[in-house]
Amino acid sequence: MILAKGHRGGASPVARVLVASLVHRLCAFTYNVVMTTGPSSVRFDPDVLRRLSAYVDARPGTSLSATTSRLVDEALRSQEHPLVVFRDGPGGRRARLVPGPDVWEVIRAVRGVRMASPRLRPEGVIELVTETSGVPVVLVRAAIEYWSAYPDEVDAMVERADHEQTEARRRWEREQGLLAG
Repeated sequence: MILAKGHRGGASPVARVLVASLVHRLCAFTYNVVMTTGPSSVRFDPDVLRRLSAYVDARPGTSLSATTSRLVDEALRSQEHPLVVFRDGPGGRRARLVPGPDVWEVIRAVRGVRMASPRLRPEGVIELVTETSGVPVVLVRAAIEYWSAYPDEVDAMVERADHEQTEARRRWEREQGLLAG
């Protein structure tokens, strides 16, 4: 059975039904997906297999197995969180709100508001993030819901952004020191 990355205790019933449905409906080619629990056979429609192979070929260092696993995982996450999609970017693949910013950016803003106003009620935090960022309440809530399901992933993106911001500030300060004499 194909499992979501980091999923413990086997595939969820929804995942099992989804994969079983895909296997029964799609035909033509078979591809064995090898996971820690053992290989699973998945049949792809010829056009799907062609597009998947082209996608993998365009990304050196990826494999059909790893890409298939990642795309199925992302599809299941998008089913669980309908306002979240996944996009490539300079920092790698990340969760993004459908009509808005990356999830990590909203979570970073939520944390910033919480740190600046620790006594603010939860609804007040959401309202302030909405007012200062322009991100609608429904999307702020969607980002928080996604973070609650995948905190390690989102926290890693926030930490990376914080580190990059700190490094950029240090470089700028060194440049200013050099230019100032």
